[in-house]
Amino acid sequence: MTKTEEVVQLYYEYVMPTYAKSPLVMVKGKGIKAYDIEGKEFLDFFPGWAVSGLGHCHPKVVKAIKEQVGKIIHVPNNYYNELQGKLAKKIIENSFEGKVFFCNSGAEAVESAIKLARKVGYPSGKYEIITMEDSFHGRTLAAITATAQPKYQEGFAPLPGGFVYAKFNDLESVKSKITDKTAAIMLEPIQGEGGINVASEEFIAGLKKVCEEKKILLVFDEVQTGIARTGKMFCYQHYDVVPDIMTLAKSLGGGFPIGAMVAKKEIADVLQPGTHASTFGGSPLACAAALAVFEAIEEGNLVEKAVRRGRYLHNRLSLLKKDFPFVKIVRGKGLMQAVELEIEGKQIIDKCVEKGLLINCTQKKVLRIMPPLVVKNADIDAAVAIIQEVMKGVTVEG
Repeated sequence: MTKTEEVVQLYYEYVMPTYAKSPLVMVKGKGIKAYDIEGKEFLDFFPGWAVSGLGHCHPKVVKAIKEQVGKIIHVPNNYYNELQGKLAKKIIENSFEGKVFFCNSGAEAVESAIKLARKVGYPSGKYEIITMEDSFHGRTLAAITATAQPKYQEGFAPLPGGFVYAKFNDLESVKSKITDKTAAIMLEPIQGEGGINVASEEFIAGLKKVCEEKKILLVFDEVQTGIARTGKMFCYQHYDVVPDIMTLAKSLGGGFPIGAMVAKKEIADVLQPGTHASTFGGSPLACAAALAVFEAIEEGNLVEKAVRRGRYLHNRLSLLKKDFPFVKIVRGKGLMQAVELEIEGKQIIDKCVEKGLLINCTQKKVLRIMPPLVVKNADIDAAVAIIQEVMKGVTVEG
């Protein structure tokens, strides 16, 4: 039995099978590279659904965690934690005037946003939240209800009420769902799991206008798009709008678990003591890691690099359309790119893994490619060369 098989056997016997897994046991990572227990090296172009946004074990993040772990690991949220205050200030300085609630994950951040929106709307009887078809907002019960995809909701009924679904990038569809009970409209500016669907400028501008007219909160789920990935610190900054609420997680901690919900000042204090909490939210370790992430982005000029590397990645991927008729379209922003195929993508993903490249497939036909911000053009060349080699061997059934 190989080392990999031994670990897989442990999972088979003792770990709940809640994830579809590739037979890889990752034990080490550095920058753009990850290594499995057999010693095989991989180019990681999908580091933890964008969690390791700076690549694996970024030196600044490692240093910050090492220094903090010897001081204090946990501070309960009924006491003050200076790093939490500093991180909140850093997030606000890079986004919009407001306040921050810290939690541990994207789903928790979304739950926080839902609760805040309902609490704000409560005096006027507003509680409904409009979300978009093909969205993904997390795995908790309210988050899967907000996630307008039946495959994630099947078997979990009864689901919480008060969620209404509209078509993404279709303003008239959203308007048709608005009632006097609508408290908020929530969307990802780029739908990640939904297939890297980019919100149009007209759609976002229209949403902002209708939200202002109807006194509805606009909520951006930036769990995947946040922290420099799209070529702005936050994706909403590509549009001439500011949301009322924004959710963050994934890249925020550089691999360490942390989530955050950011709200404009005029609504942030609606959540008072006793209305919401997170036991581990904003721990000293998590905040130290996240502060190191911001420092690394600033010192490395990684927002601007995400623009240039993203453009290079997009152009290299677009060349695939010339050679392979089953490549339908390449789309995305910055280092959040998709290659939509006419065929199912699993065979391509599996072959890429065999050749040492980690990417993802979503919606069955969309290759999701999101390398860390530290990626270089040479890494992109190597990754695209592997995809190209794999595509040459693809058999298209006619």
